[in-house]
Amino acid sequence: MLSINPSDLPIPQLHQYLLGSIGPRPICFASTVDDEGNRNLAPFSFFNVFSANPPIAVFSPARSGRTGKTKDTFDNCKETREVVINVVNYDMVEQMSLASSPYPKGTDEFVKAGFTAVESELVKPARVQESPVQLECNVVDINELGQNGGAGNLVICEVVKMHIREDLITDNNRIDQERIDLVARMGGNYYCRANGDALFEIPKPITSIGVGIDALPEAIRTSELLTGNDLGKLGQMERLPSNEDLENTEVLSWETAVAKAKTWLSEHKTQDALNLLVKNC
Repeated sequence: MLSINPSDLPIPQLHQYLLGSIGPRPICFASTVDDEGNRNLAPFSFFNVFSANPPIAVFSPARSGRTGKTKDTFDNCKETREVVINVVNYDMVEQMSLASSPYPKGTDEFVKAGFTAVESELVKPARVQESPVQLECNVVDINELGQNGGAGNLVICEVVKMHIREDLITDNNRIDQERIDLVARMGGNYYCRANGDALFEIPKPITSIGVGIDALPEAIRTSELLTGNDLGKLGQMERLPSNEDLENTEVLSWETAVAKAKTWLSEHKTQDALNLLVKNC
């Protein structure tokens, strides 16, 4: 492992290490206005949602690493205490990137990047019509983390109105994670797309309590043929196999049993896989 003291690195190098390590990061496409009503639109990847009651989102328009100056978005948030957070999906990612160009103050990125401005209902900044989800927000607090280049500025926002494209809503009133087709920032010039094979499900153990990896037989825990993810799935089972389970389970060589169990794990037949491994270990 390369062990680093952050204070020993130039800020640009530390910045790239952080961005390359922590991702994918969701994108806050922030729409703001200044006191005179001039529009600004800019993306920020230091962003997430932190509360549902009240609904709170936080993003950081950091100071320029080159000049130390604050971003127009930050200045506008301080002046007007309002912002619209527009979610970014694949269909708009190139236009979003164009809007991140260092245009001079007063430039309308809606026009430069070809986005459609839609009037908000409760705040002054416009929404981006092309965005699949738009959050009208009041700025409730701003925490300046430093005065030098690269210093973050935490803008804490309360969502006062949500706008969600209707075709994204499923029958159980959730947002379809495949249809929304979100993108996120990685390190350097890289992005990632939450679509297709990049999406996978893991049931949340909210009400269930798994037996844990420590409860599995030693031959299973220490097998070099099973990965940490395999063991994690097995440990999520709420019970070890019963005698009846084992009576109805076939006897195979260990290698064959593991290969078959791994196939079942990929098919979400986790209890069957656990039964097979316990029977043959």
